[in-house]
Amino acid sequence: MRTIGYGAAVLAASSLLWAQQASLHRTGPQKDTSVIDARGTAHVTRVIPVPESLSPQAKEWVGSAVSDKQTHLTIAEQRRDTDKWQTQEGAKAKTLYPVHLANGTIAGVPVRIVTPLEIPKTNRDRVMLNVHGGGFVVDSGSLIETIPIANLTQTKVVAVLYRLAPEHPFPAAVEDTVAVYKALLTKYPAQHIGLYGTSAGAILTAEVAVKLKQLGLPLPGALGVFSGLGDFSRPGDSQAMYALDGLSGYLGAVPFFGDHTTAVMYALQGISGYLPPPSPVSPASPHANDHYADKNLRNPVLSPLFADVHGFPPTLFISSTRDMLLSGTTMLQRHFYESGVKSPMVIFEGLPHAFWVNVDLPESREAFGIMAKFLDAHVEK
Repeated sequence: MRTIGYGAAVLAASSLLWAQQASLHRTGPQKDTSVIDARGTAHVTRVIPVPESLSPQAKEWVGSAVSDKQTHLTIAEQRRDTDKWQTQEGAKAKTLYPVHLANGTIAGVPVRIVTPLEIPKTNRDRVMLNVHGGGFVVDSGSLIETIPIANLTQTKVVAVLYRLAPEHPFPAAVEDTVAVYKALLTKYPAQHIGLYGTSAGAILTAEVAVKLKQLGLPLPGALGVFSGLGDFSRPGDSQAMYALDGLSGYLGAVPFFGDHTTAVMYALQGISGYLPPPSPVSPASPHANDHYADKNLRNPVLSPLFADVHGFPPTLFISSTRDMLLSGTTMLQRHFYESGVKSPMVIFEGLPHAFWVNVDLPESREAFGIMAKFLDAHVEK
Protein backbone atom coordinates (compact mmCIF):
# COMPACT_ATOMS: atom_id res chain seq x y z
CA MET A 1 0.00 0.00 0.00
CA ARG A 2 1.30 3.40 -0.89
CA THR A 3 1.58 5.92 1.97
CA ILE A 4 1.95 9.68 1.95
CA GLY A 5 3.70 11.93 4.45
CA TYR A 6 1.88 14.29 6.82
CA GLY A 7 2.77 17.36 4.77
CA ALA A 8 1.48 15.78 1.59
CA ALA A 9 -1.73 14.75 3.38
CA VAL A 10 -2.31 18.28 4.62
CA LEU A 11 -1.67 19.62 1.13
CA ALA A 12 -4.09 17.10 -0.35
CA ALA A 13 -6.71 17.96 2.27
CA SER A 14 -6.20 21.68 1.65
CA SER A 15 -6.55 21.16 -2.10
CA LEU A 16 -9.75 19.18 -1.58
CA LEU A 17 -11.15 21.88 0.73
CA TRP A 18 -10.29 24.58 -1.81
CA ALA A 19 -11.98 22.58 -4.56
CA GLN A 20 -15.07 22.12 -2.42
CA GLN A 21 -15.19 25.83 -1.58
CA ALA A 22 -14.73 26.74 -5.24
CA SER A 23 -17.54 24.39 -6.15
CA LEU A 24 -19.77 25.92 -3.47
CA HIS A 25 -18.95 29.38 -4.77
CA ARG A 26 -19.99 28.37 -8.26
CA THR A 27 -23.26 26.89 -7.05
CA GLY A 28 -24.32 29.81 -4.88
CA PRO A 29 -24.95 30.32 -1.15
CA GLN A 30 -24.99 27.19 0.99
CA LYS A 31 -26.84 28.46 4.06
CA ASP A 32 -30.17 30.08 4.87
CA THR A 33 -30.13 33.71 5.92
CA SER A 34 -32.82 36.26 6.75
CA VAL A 35 -32.56 39.97 7.45
CA ILE A 36 -35.63 42.19 7.85
CA ASP A 37 -34.84 45.85 7.20
CA ALA A 38 -36.49 48.95 8.70
CA ARG A 39 -39.25 48.89 6.05
CA GLY A 40 -40.08 45.28 6.85
CA THR A 41 -38.61 44.07 3.57
CA ALA A 42 -37.04 40.62 3.82
CA HIS A 43 -33.55 40.06 2.40
CA VAL A 44 -33.18 36.30 2.34
CA THR A 45 -31.23 33.41 0.89
CA ARG A 46 -32.67 29.92 0.95
CA VAL A 47 -31.21 26.56 0.03
CA ILE A 48 -34.17 24.65 -1.42
CA PRO A 49 -33.78 21.09 -2.68
CA VAL A 50 -35.93 19.58 -5.39
CA PRO A 51 -38.95 18.00 -3.65
CA GLU A 52 -38.71 14.24 -3.36
CA SER A 53 -42.41 13.90 -4.16
CA LEU A 54 -41.92 14.93 -7.79
CA SER A 55 -41.72 12.45 -10.63
CA PRO A 56 -38.24 11.75 -12.03
CA GLN A 57 -39.14 13.76 -15.15
CA ALA A 58 -40.29 16.74 -13.09
CA LYS A 59 -37.22 16.54 -10.85
CA GLU A 60 -34.98 16.72 -13.90
CA TRP A 61 -36.91 19.70 -15.28
CA VAL A 62 -37.14 21.65 -12.01
CA GLY A 63 -33.48 20.91 -11.22
CA SER A 64 -32.11 22.04 -14.56
CA ALA A 65 -30.04 25.23 -14.75
CA VAL A 66 -31.70 28.24 -16.39
CA SER A 67 -29.87 31.52 -16.95
CA ASP A 68 -31.04 34.43 -14.83
CA LYS A 69 -29.96 36.90 -17.52
CA GLN A 70 -32.71 39.03 -19.03
CA THR A 71 -33.41 38.29 -22.68
CA HIS A 72 -34.37 41.03 -25.13
CA LEU A 73 -36.62 39.59 -27.81
CA THR A 74 -38.83 41.64 -30.06
CA ILE A 75 -42.51 40.75 -30.10
CA ALA A 76 -42.06 39.26 -33.56
CA GLU A 77 -39.26 37.04 -32.21
CA GLN A 78 -41.36 36.04 -29.20
CA ARG A 79 -44.21 35.00 -31.50
CA ARG A 80 -41.91 33.14 -33.85
CA ASP A 81 -40.26 31.16 -31.07
CA THR A 82 -43.55 30.49 -29.27
CA ASP A 83 -45.25 29.26 -32.44
CA LYS A 84 -42.37 26.86 -33.09
CA TRP A 85 -42.42 25.61 -29.50
CA GLN A 86 -46.19 25.15 -29.43
CA THR A 87 -46.17 23.26 -32.71
CA GLN A 88 -43.68 20.80 -31.20
CA GLU A 89 -45.54 20.46 -27.90
CA GLY A 90 -48.87 20.30 -29.71
CA ALA A 91 -47.61 17.30 -31.69
CA LYS A 92 -46.66 15.59 -28.41
CA ALA A 93 -50.08 16.38 -26.97
CA LYS A 94 -51.85 14.99 -30.02
CA THR A 95 -49.89 11.74 -29.70
CA LEU A 96 -50.87 11.41 -26.05
CA TYR A 97 -54.42 12.66 -26.55
CA PRO A 98 -55.61 11.93 -30.12
CA VAL A 99 -58.04 14.53 -31.54
CA HIS A 100 -59.06 16.21 -34.77
CA LEU A 101 -57.82 19.77 -35.39
CA ALA A 102 -59.39 22.42 -37.60
CA ASN A 103 -59.33 26.18 -38.01
CA GLY A 104 -62.43 28.32 -38.28
CA THR A 105 -64.05 31.66 -37.63
CA ILE A 106 -66.86 32.47 -35.20
CA ALA A 107 -68.40 35.94 -35.03
CA GLY A 108 -65.54 37.19 -37.18
CA VAL A 109 -62.95 35.92 -34.68
CA PRO A 110 -60.46 33.20 -35.72
CA VAL A 111 -60.67 30.03 -33.66
CA ARG A 112 -59.19 26.57 -33.39
CA ILE A 113 -61.74 23.76 -33.25
CA VAL A 114 -60.52 20.66 -31.44
CA THR A 115 -62.75 17.60 -31.43
CA PRO A 116 -62.36 14.08 -30.03
CA LEU A 117 -62.01 11.26 -32.52
CA GLU A 118 -65.52 10.30 -31.49
CA ILE A 119 -68.02 12.45 -29.58
CA PRO A 120 -70.57 10.48 -27.56
CA LYS A 121 -74.16 11.42 -28.31
CA THR A 122 -74.57 12.75 -24.76
CA ASN A 123 -71.76 15.28 -25.32
CA ARG A 124 -72.84 16.70 -28.66
CA ASP A 125 -74.91 19.47 -27.11
CA ARG A 126 -72.09 21.08 -25.17
CA VAL A 127 -68.76 22.81 -25.82
CA MET A 128 -65.67 23.98 -23.94
CA LEU A 129 -64.38 27.47 -24.70
CA ASN A 130 -60.64 28.02 -24.22
CA VAL A 131 -58.81 31.35 -23.97
CA HIS A 132 -55.13 30.59 -24.35
CA GLY A 133 -52.10 31.73 -22.41
CA GLY A 134 -49.17 33.75 -23.68
CA GLY A 135 -49.21 37.06 -21.84
CA PHE A 136 -51.77 38.48 -24.29
CA VAL A 137 -48.79 38.91 -26.62
CA VAL A 138 -48.26 35.39 -28.02
CA ASP A 139 -50.33 32.23 -28.37
CA SER A 140 -48.71 29.63 -26.15
CA GLY A 141 -51.73 27.45 -25.44
CA SER A 142 -54.42 27.13 -28.11
CA LEU A 143 -53.10 23.64 -28.89
CA ILE A 144 -51.54 22.53 -25.61
CA GLU A 145 -54.47 23.63 -23.44
CA THR A 146 -57.19 22.25 -25.72
CA ILE A 147 -56.02 18.90 -27.06
CA PRO A 148 -55.95 17.09 -23.67
CA ILE A 149 -59.27 18.60 -22.55
CA ALA A 150 -61.07 17.67 -25.78
CA ASN A 151 -59.76 14.11 -25.54
CA LEU A 152 -60.44 13.61 -21.83
CA THR A 153 -63.89 15.21 -21.72
CA GLN A 154 -64.89 13.76 -25.11
CA THR A 155 -66.24 17.22 -25.91
CA LYS A 156 -65.54 19.76 -28.64
CA VAL A 157 -63.23 22.59 -27.59
CA VAL A 158 -63.18 25.99 -29.29
CA ALA A 159 -60.02 28.05 -28.70
CA VAL A 160 -60.43 31.80 -29.22
CA LEU A 161 -57.53 33.27 -31.16
CA TYR A 162 -58.18 36.70 -29.75
CA ARG A 163 -56.37 39.81 -30.92
CA LEU A 164 -52.99 40.22 -29.27
CA ALA A 165 -51.31 43.13 -27.51
CA PRO A 166 -49.66 45.52 -27.84
CA GLU A 167 -51.29 46.09 -31.23
CA HIS A 168 -54.69 45.32 -29.72
CA PRO A 169 -54.59 46.11 -26.00
CA PHE A 170 -57.23 45.59 -23.33
CA PRO A 171 -60.16 45.13 -23.74
CA ALA A 172 -59.69 43.59 -27.21
CA ALA A 173 -59.22 40.03 -25.90
CA VAL A 174 -62.31 40.37 -23.71
CA GLU A 175 -64.36 41.71 -26.60
CA ASP A 176 -63.32 38.89 -28.95
CA THR A 177 -64.09 36.21 -26.37
CA VAL A 178 -67.48 37.73 -25.56
CA ALA A 179 -68.30 37.82 -29.28
CA VAL A 180 -67.50 34.12 -29.68
CA TYR A 181 -69.42 33.25 -26.51
CA LYS A 182 -72.51 35.14 -27.69
CA ALA A 183 -72.37 33.26 -30.99
CA LEU A 184 -72.11 29.93 -29.16
CA LEU A 185 -75.19 30.87 -27.13
CA THR A 186 -77.23 30.66 -30.34
CA LYS A 187 -76.36 26.94 -30.51
CA TYR A 188 -75.75 25.89 -26.91
CA PRO A 189 -77.48 26.72 -23.60
CA ALA A 190 -75.13 28.66 -21.32
CA GLN A 191 -75.00 25.80 -18.80
CA HIS A 192 -73.65 23.62 -21.62
CA ILE A 193 -70.60 25.85 -22.14
CA GLY A 194 -67.39 25.68 -20.09
CA LEU A 195 -64.90 28.57 -20.12
CA TYR A 196 -61.30 28.06 -19.06
CA GLY A 197 -57.71 29.17 -19.60
CA THR A 198 -54.12 29.11 -18.38
CA SER A 199 -51.97 32.11 -17.36
CA ALA A 200 -53.17 35.05 -19.48
CA GLY A 201 -56.11 32.82 -20.36
CA ALA A 202 -56.86 32.29 -16.68
CA ILE A 203 -56.88 36.06 -16.18
CA LEU A 204 -59.07 36.45 -19.26
CA THR A 205 -61.49 33.76 -18.09
CA ALA A 206 -62.38 35.75 -14.99
CA GLU A 207 -62.42 39.05 -16.91
CA VAL A 208 -64.85 37.65 -19.48
CA ALA A 209 -67.13 36.22 -16.79
CA VAL A 210 -67.33 39.65 -15.15
CA LYS A 211 -68.12 41.26 -18.50
CA LEU A 212 -70.82 38.69 -19.26
CA LYS A 213 -72.47 39.46 -15.94
CA GLN A 214 -72.31 43.20 -16.65
CA LEU A 215 -73.97 42.59 -20.03
CA GLY A 216 -76.73 40.56 -18.43
CA LEU A 217 -75.81 37.45 -20.40
CA PRO A 218 -76.23 33.97 -18.91
CA LEU A 219 -73.01 32.67 -17.42
CA PRO A 220 -71.23 29.45 -18.46
CA GLY A 221 -71.78 26.21 -16.62
CA ALA A 222 -68.24 26.22 -15.21
CA LEU A 223 -65.03 28.23 -15.20
CA GLY A 224 -61.40 27.12 -15.03
CA VAL A 225 -58.79 29.60 -13.73
CA PHE A 226 -55.49 27.79 -14.11
CA SER A 227 -52.64 29.96 -12.76
CA GLY A 228 -53.88 33.52 -13.11
CA LEU A 229 -54.63 36.65 -11.12
CA GLY A 230 -57.41 39.12 -10.58
CA ASP A 231 -55.66 42.30 -9.47
CA PHE A 232 -53.40 44.41 -11.68
CA SER A 233 -53.11 47.20 -9.13
CA ARG A 234 -50.75 45.34 -6.79
CA PRO A 235 -48.12 42.69 -7.53
CA GLY A 236 -48.42 39.53 -5.47
CA ASP A 237 -45.93 38.18 -2.96
CA SER A 238 -45.05 35.17 -5.11
CA GLN A 239 -43.96 37.49 -7.90
CA ALA A 240 -41.06 38.64 -5.70
CA MET A 241 -39.84 35.06 -5.33
CA TYR A 242 -40.49 33.17 -8.54
CA ALA A 243 -39.70 33.60 -12.21
CA LEU A 244 -41.27 31.82 -15.17
CA ASP A 245 -39.24 28.72 -14.30
CA GLY A 246 -39.84 28.97 -10.57
CA LEU A 247 -36.64 29.43 -8.57
CA SER A 248 -34.43 29.70 -11.64
CA GLY A 249 -34.37 32.12 -14.54
CA TYR A 250 -34.78 35.87 -14.84
CA LEU A 251 -36.93 37.47 -12.15
CA GLY A 252 -38.72 40.43 -13.66
CA ALA A 253 -41.11 41.55 -16.34
CA VAL A 254 -41.24 38.28 -18.22
CA PRO A 255 -43.29 38.40 -21.43
CA PHE A 256 -46.34 36.44 -20.29
CA PHE A 257 -46.91 38.86 -17.42
CA GLY A 258 -45.26 42.19 -18.07
CA ASP A 259 -46.51 42.70 -21.60
CA HIS A 260 -50.15 42.37 -20.55
CA THR A 261 -49.62 45.22 -18.13
CA THR A 262 -47.98 47.12 -20.97
CA ALA A 263 -51.11 46.46 -23.01
CA VAL A 264 -53.28 47.67 -20.15
CA MET A 265 -51.21 50.82 -19.86
CA TYR A 266 -51.54 51.50 -23.58
CA ALA A 267 -55.28 51.17 -23.23
CA LEU A 268 -55.81 53.15 -20.06
CA GLN A 269 -53.24 55.92 -20.26
CA GLY A 270 -51.42 55.59 -23.56
CA ILE A 271 -48.09 54.99 -21.88
CA SER A 272 -45.77 52.02 -21.88
CA GLY A 273 -44.32 50.15 -18.98
CA TYR A 274 -44.35 46.86 -17.08
CA LEU A 275 -45.13 45.50 -13.66
CA PRO A 276 -41.82 44.42 -12.09
CA PRO A 277 -41.35 42.35 -8.94
CA PRO A 278 -42.73 44.12 -5.85
CA SER A 279 -40.51 47.00 -4.80
CA PRO A 280 -39.97 47.98 -1.15
CA VAL A 281 -40.28 51.61 -2.28
CA SER A 282 -43.32 51.44 -4.56
CA PRO A 283 -45.55 48.37 -4.96
CA ALA A 284 -46.96 49.51 -8.30
CA SER A 285 -45.32 49.98 -11.65
CA PRO A 286 -42.68 52.73 -11.69
CA HIS A 287 -44.38 54.01 -14.84
CA ALA A 288 -47.76 54.44 -13.15
CA ASN A 289 -48.93 57.40 -11.10
CA ASP A 290 -51.05 57.02 -7.97
CA HIS A 291 -54.34 57.63 -9.76
CA TYR A 292 -53.48 55.07 -12.40
CA ALA A 293 -52.35 52.40 -9.94
CA ASP A 294 -55.10 52.92 -7.37
CA LYS A 295 -58.13 53.53 -9.58
CA ASN A 296 -57.82 52.59 -13.23
CA LEU A 297 -56.19 49.23 -12.60
CA ARG A 298 -59.08 48.33 -10.30
CA ASN A 299 -61.54 48.37 -13.16
CA PRO A 300 -63.64 45.30 -12.19
CA VAL A 301 -63.38 43.79 -15.68
CA LEU A 302 -59.61 44.21 -15.80
CA SER A 303 -59.15 43.20 -12.15
CA PRO A 304 -61.99 40.85 -11.12
CA LEU A 305 -60.80 40.88 -7.52
CA PHE A 306 -62.81 44.13 -7.34
CA ALA A 307 -65.85 42.77 -9.17
CA ASP A 308 -69.11 41.38 -7.85
CA VAL A 309 -68.80 37.66 -8.52
CA HIS A 310 -71.87 36.52 -6.58
CA GLY A 311 -73.76 33.95 -8.62
CA PHE A 312 -70.73 32.87 -10.64
CA PRO A 313 -70.67 29.22 -11.73
CA PRO A 314 -68.45 26.58 -10.10
CA THR A 315 -64.83 27.58 -10.72
CA LEU A 316 -61.74 25.43 -10.43
CA PHE A 317 -58.47 27.16 -9.51
CA ILE A 318 -55.09 25.48 -10.08
CA SER A 319 -51.58 26.69 -9.24
CA SER A 320 -48.30 25.34 -7.84
CA THR A 321 -45.94 26.22 -5.03
CA ARG A 322 -43.27 27.72 -7.32
CA ASP A 323 -45.74 29.58 -9.54
CA MET A 324 -45.05 33.30 -9.81
CA LEU A 325 -48.83 33.78 -10.05
CA LEU A 326 -49.54 31.67 -6.98
CA SER A 327 -50.46 34.75 -4.95
CA GLY A 328 -52.73 36.10 -7.66
CA THR A 329 -54.49 32.76 -8.05
CA THR A 330 -55.06 32.24 -4.33
CA MET A 331 -56.28 35.82 -3.79
CA LEU A 332 -58.83 35.53 -6.58
CA GLN A 333 -59.96 32.11 -5.36
CA ARG A 334 -60.54 33.55 -1.89
CA HIS A 335 -62.65 36.34 -3.38
CA PHE A 336 -64.77 33.76 -5.21
CA TYR A 337 -65.07 31.57 -2.11
CA GLU A 338 -66.07 34.47 0.13
CA SER A 339 -68.70 35.42 -2.47
CA GLY A 340 -70.34 32.01 -2.13
CA VAL A 341 -68.97 30.54 -5.37
CA LYS A 342 -68.09 26.87 -5.40
CA SER A 343 -64.37 27.30 -5.96
CA PRO A 344 -62.10 24.35 -5.21
CA MET A 345 -58.38 24.98 -5.48
CA VAL A 346 -55.60 22.52 -6.30
CA ILE A 347 -51.96 23.42 -5.54
CA PHE A 348 -49.22 21.21 -6.95
CA GLU A 349 -45.99 20.76 -5.02
CA GLY A 350 -42.66 22.18 -6.19
CA LEU A 351 -43.59 23.04 -9.78
CA PRO A 352 -43.40 26.38 -11.63
CA HIS A 353 -45.91 28.48 -13.52
CA ALA A 354 -48.31 26.57 -15.80
CA PHE A 355 -46.15 23.44 -15.63
CA TRP A 356 -48.79 21.40 -17.49
CA VAL A 357 -47.71 22.95 -20.78
CA ASN A 358 -44.91 20.37 -20.55
CA VAL A 359 -47.45 17.80 -21.61
CA ASP A 360 -45.39 14.65 -21.09
CA LEU A 361 -44.80 15.16 -17.34
CA PRO A 362 -46.77 12.75 -15.14
CA GLU A 363 -47.87 15.76 -13.09
CA SER A 364 -49.18 17.41 -16.26
CA ARG A 365 -51.27 14.36 -17.05
CA GLU A 366 -52.61 14.52 -13.51
CA ALA A 367 -53.40 18.24 -13.86
CA PHE A 368 -55.23 17.76 -17.16
CA GLY A 369 -57.17 14.93 -15.57
CA ILE A 370 -58.28 17.19 -12.72
CA MET A 371 -59.27 19.96 -15.14
CA ALA A 372 -61.22 17.58 -17.36
CA LYS A 373 -62.99 15.88 -14.46
CA PHE A 374 -64.17 19.23 -13.08
CA LEU A 375 -65.37 20.60 -16.43
CA ASP A 376 -67.02 17.31 -17.32
CA ALA A 377 -68.88 17.25 -14.01
CA HIS A 378 -70.15 20.85 -14.07
CA VAL A 379 -70.83 21.58 -17.74
CA GLU A 380 -74.25 20.17 -18.45
CA LYS A 381 -74.87 17.70 -21.26
